[in-house]
Amino acid sequence: MTATGIGTKLIDNDRVTVWQWRFPKTGDNTGWHLHERDYVVVPDMDGEVRVVTADGETLATMTKGEPYFRKSGVEHDVISANPGEFSFIEIELKP
Repeated sequence: MTATGIGTKLIDNDRVTVWQWRFPKTGDNTGWHLHERDYVVVPDMDGEVRVVTADGETLATMTKGEPYFRKSGVEHDVISANPGEFSFIEIELKP
């Protein structure tokens, strides 16, 4: 599935890459991708996303300002399950 969400690279230097992902409507997504490094996601608002992997799909509840950690190496797509706009910040540290 091609990305319909809006990914904006906010910082990209030798230490960190930071993205903001915005999903204007229900069903907008990041598109299939794979993180090469561990990363942290910080929701900008409360909401839910569907996380789809080769193993299936899960519904994740996200709380504004509450970060969560994800390991690298899992190909996935993130799809907004919210009735309106949703967004989060994604932070990936570089070695």
